[in-house]
Amino acid sequence: MKYSADEVIQYAKEEDVKFIRLAFCDVFGKQKNVSIMPGELPRAFEHGIAFDASAIPGFGGETRSDLFLHPEPDTLMPLPWRPEHGRVVQMFSEVRRPDGTPFPCDTRRLLKDAAEDAAAAGVSFTFGSEQEFYLFRLDDNGRPTDEPYDSAGYMDVAPEDRGENVRREICLTLEQMGIFPESSHHEEGPGQNEIDFRYADALTAADSSVTFQRVVRTVAHANGLRADFSPKPLAGAPGNGFHINMSLRPFDSGTFESMIAGILGNIRAMTAFLNPVETSYLRLGSFKAPRFVSWSAENRSQLVRIPAASGEYRRAELRSPDPCANPYLAFALMIRAGLCGIGNGLTLCAPTDADLFTAGEDVLAGLEKLPENLGEACRAAASSDFIRRSLPSEIIDIRCGK
Repeated sequence: MKYSADEVIQYAKEEDVKFIRLAFCDVFGKQKNVSIMPGELPRAFEHGIAFDASAIPGFGGETRSDLFLHPEPDTLMPLPWRPEHGRVVQMFSEVRRPDGTPFPCDTRRLLKDAAEDAAAAGVSFTFGSEQEFYLFRLDDNGRPTDEPYDSAGYMDVAPEDRGENVRREICLTLEQMGIFPESSHHEEGPGQNEIDFRYADALTAADSSVTFQRVVRTVAHANGLRADFSPKPLAGAPGNGFHINMSLRPFDSGTFESMIAGILGNIRAMTAFLNPVETSYLRLGSFKAPRFVSWSAENRSQLVRIPAASGEYRRAELRSPDPCANPYLAFALMIRAGLCGIGNGLTLCAPTDADLFTAGEDVLAGLEKLPENLGEACRAAASSDFIRRSLPSEIIDIRCGK
């Protein structure tokens, strides 16, 4: 349900809300929040709530430390794991400077801008995400271990799949928050799980992705477990992917192919933001995680997969990102790259209909590779005109160095 500011204030009175968490993300996609009491809501909506930005990585130094959170009432959601009496709710917030201007490193605002530019160009993009995570046990003192919760395999069932009830609790908690998962199952790795989401507009999909990780960690901890979204939690086992499905409206086959061509043409420059930590590059190139810049229909060894569907249900699945990516930046860059392809009428290259994990050098020699490590990815981003057009210099400097 979408709320106005006045309706949020009324909701807080009627539903015994005692704490409102104003949520935002840092540049690296980590969720932060400030809690306020209900009596502060009118001030929050009118003037914003100040916080010390110097303590947030990437948000500036001591000299310009004051920023303000402006909550967006239509993002109101309850936090079901908090008490029914004295309830706790959350709203995502814009980050602004004291004079009311947008803060350049507010990545949620950057996604809004990208979606608005797409609308001005006469198109819209929807996103559906598939996030993988591991469940590890805690020791007797509640400290995290690297012992997987089970040793089940892909789509196994209980009792081998011990994560079944945890996934169920995660999905039911998300439903109470107005977020609706599409499917869930055990993945290939021991203790590895996946939950998928139906497509939504870009901002809703990114908000859901951020909230999802928080819910998973909260539910896992309540069950005596640790949830791990890192790209490569276990050596010799599958890494965690953040597969992003992107659809185009209105659908046109030629425009759809130009969108994919734009993503393929800019993917190396985007990789520093889609795979933002050193261990991201231990995942790429094994266990179905791509290494080469290529596409194909249905083939899961490719960077971009076009699942079987027709007409407006066609989507492009980008398989390189991992869950350490900031979803606001990831979706914004995919929109910008798609618009680049559409605006320039780019032609999609021929598909690579081969298993790239077993293909010979005669096939692989003609394919461009994704960056081999974070340093190479940062250099590709820093030298890219596309990245400079798409992101503020402050974010490029934070991610890639000055």
